[in-house]
Amino acid sequence: MHVIPAVALEHVDFGYAPGRRVLEDVSLEVREGEFVAIAGPNGGGKTTLVRIVLGLERPASGTALLYGEPAHRFSRRRTLGYLAQRAELGGDAPATVREVVAAGRLACAGLVGPLRRRDRELVAEAIARVGLEEVADAPLRTLSGGMQQRAFIAKALAGEPSVLVLDEPTTGVDVESQESLAALLDRLHSELGVTILYVSHEFGAVERFVQRLVLVRRGIVFDGPPRELPHVWHDPSHAHA
Repeated sequence: MHVIPAVALEHVDFGYAPGRRVLEDVSLEVREGEFVAIAGPNGGGKTTLVRIVLGLERPASGTALLYGEPAHRFSRRRTLGYLAQRAELGGDAPATVREVVAAGRLACAGLVGPLRRRDRELVAEAIARVGLEEVADAPLRTLSGGMQQRAFIAKALAGEPSVLVLDEPTTGVDVESQESLAALLDRLHSELGVTILYVSHEFGAVERFVQRLVLVRRGIVFDGPPRELPHVWHDPSHAHA
C-alpha cells in the first residue's frame, strides 16, 4: 500500500523575476512524522522552498503537493503550523503569552468571540508543552528572545498542526536558548508525531535530533543523515551543485 507523503515536490523551478531562478529542478519528499532540517546559505532558496511547500508560492514549473493535494489548494490549511522568520508582535504590543497562543487556536477553529472550554484546554496544554506556564499571563515583550519563540511555537501547537514549519527560529537567540529550543522540538516530535521542517542557515543545534538534513543552494545539494554531510560536502563533484 502506497503511503502518501506529507510533502512532495517534483522538479520544481521558481524565480521572482524572469531569468533569475531561486530554485531549479528541486525534488523532495518528506514522510509524515519526519523531523527534517532544511539548511543552506542566506539567499540559497530555503525560505522560498518552504513557502512553496506551504502553498504560499506556486512553482513556475513542476509540482508541489501536500498530502497528495496541490499545495496552493490544500483543503486542510488550518492544520499547517508556520513560524515565519523573525516572528514578533512589534513595538509595545501588550499581548500576554496566553493571548498570543489563544490567537493560534482562534485561527485554527475559525472562531469569533470567546474560546470554548476545549479551546482553552488546548491553549493551556500548548503553553505547558513549551514550559511557559509560569509566565503565561506575562506580556510577551517582557520575555527573552528564546521564550518568545517558545510562545510562538505554542501558538502553532494550539492549532493541532500535522505539519510544523519553523523558518530561522533561532535568529537573535543565544546559543543556550538554541540548544534548549532544539531539545524542545525533539520532545514535541516524539510526543506528538508532528512533521517538522526546521529551516536555518545553520543547523548545529538540531543536528543530533533531526532524521534528515536537506542542504539547499538553488538546487538540493545534499539530502541525508547529518553525519554523512562531511563526506559529501568534501566531494569535488558537489562543489558547484
